[in-house]
Order: sequence, then structure tokens, then C-alpha cells
Amino acid sequence: MGRMTTSASIPFVKMNGLGNEIVVVDLRASSKIFAAAEVADIAAHDRSRFDQMMVLHAAKTPGTVSYVRIYNADGSEAGACGNGMRCVGWWLARALGRNSFKVETKAGVLDTAVRDDTSITVDMGEPRFGWQDIPTSEEFRDTRAIELQIGPIDKPVLHSPSVVNVGNPHAIFWVDDVNAYDLGRLGPMLENHPIFPERANISLAHVTSRGAITLRTWERGAGLTQACGSAACAAAVCAVRKKFTDRKVTVTLPGGPLVIEWTDANRILMTGPVEFEYEGVIEQSQRSR
Repeated sequence: MGRMTTSASIPFVKMNGLGNEIVVVDLRASSKIFAAAEVADIAAHDRSRFDQMMVLHAAKTPGTVSYVRIYNADGSEAGACGNGMRCVGWWLARALGRNSFKVETKAGVLDTAVRDDTSITVDMGEPRFGWQDIPTSEEFRDTRAIELQIGPIDKPVLHSPSVVNVGNPHAIFWVDDVNAYDLGRLGPMLENHPIFPERANISLAHVTSRGAITLRTWERGAGLTQACGSAACAAAVCAVRKKFTDRKVTVTLPGGPLVIEWTDANRILMTGPVEFEYEGVIEQSQRSR
């Protein structure tokens, strides 16, 4: 990954979760921390495009095996990435020779259970629904539907999204056809809307049954992706709050399905596959010039 030089290099593993492009980097034995500009440069110029880079550091909390920093392709940090955490789980299971363990992210400590490449479950933590937790720039007493719309007042294109924080901010617009909108155009506008001071992930969701949702997502800091695990979690819990679905649903994204369960203990469990692609190296000297 990057032009070959004689200086030190950092190994990486390229993977994907339902087409969500992920790079996993193991820095557990190193003190290095990537700067935002380094990550953005790698994403922009290297042959291995990615949506998120998952960087493993030494554990901070007893009982965990690693602290994971999650970077978007623009170099910004995210608190959660469901597809990326499944890739991390797959990698750690092989590195540690264990199928279950705890990892820590900015969003908290997450349990991971690896059955095989097609069934990896990550506990994504607890959803937060308070307007100040998402956050929004103004108070909304009911975040099941906030006052936000795109288009004419009397005939808005999109309106009244549900909002939630599942490690990062999400806005879910409920529609009858997720492909009927130009999310590539509307996504950046909504991601950067003043109502979201920390920006937001923007999703279009179509509830097809009590146990199924179809979803497309514009990811904060990454753009249109084949799959977004945290968005699937966000859509599932928001659908339950609006009484659209049961607590366990299959969320189908362009890249494929994820099973999301919002437990009675207020934890979000996400189960889905990962795919290993190849290994490579990041050349440090190129990034430090």
C-alpha cells in the first residue's frame, strides 16, 4: 500500500463486510497513532480504497484485548463501524486463537463472537436517543421524528427522520423506495446540515415487513457505501421505537443482509459475514514527507 521505499512499513489486511471496504492495521505493539491527514492521504492515493480503517492498539481496559481506533476515509474518527468491527473480530480470532473476546472503541467495550466467516456477532452497545446525545443543534423532545426536511414545505422530498446515536450520529428517513432518491446528491447536504453539529450518517429505510428493512446509507466521512453496520443498527432500533418492526430484523443493504437484534437488555447485536481480500504494507516514509 503506497510506493515502495527502504523505510519501515506497517502491515495491513484488506477485507470487506458486505462490500463495506475495510483496512485492518495492527499497532498493538507500537506507540504510533495515525494523524487524520495520513489516513486521508492513504485513502486518496493508494491502490486499496477503503471506507474505514480499523487500527488496533494495545488494550486500555482490563478484560479487553485491544483498543480500536476507527477512521473514515476522510481521516475523521468514528465511534462505531459495525462491518469494520466484524472484520476486526475475524482478524483477532485468528491472531489470538479465540472465538470470543472484548474490544474497546470510543463508543465503549464491545463483545465479539466469531462462529465462522459468515457468522460474526458484535455487541454494538446501547443506543442513545436524547437530542443532546446524538447530538442535534436544537432540542427535540421526541427524536422518533425530528423537524427536518429537504424540498418545498408543502411537498418535501424527504422529511421527519428518526435520529439516534449508536456510537455515531444517524438520521433515518422512512421511504417507500430507497432507490427513488439521489442519495449521492442529498447525502452530503444532509450529512453537513447545521442541525447536526458533528455531522451525521444519512439513511433511507423501507420497512418491508415486521422482520425486514431495506436500507441505503450515505456514511459520514465516507460517502455512499455498499453496507453500513451502524446504520443497520440505527434503522432497526428506530423502527422498533416507531412500532414498525419486531426487535429482531434482517436489514438488507446493497451489499447484502445483516441480522440486527435489539435485546431486552438494551444492547444491539449485529450478525453478518466478512470477506478477506489480501495483505499489504503501508509505507511510513511516504506518509511523513
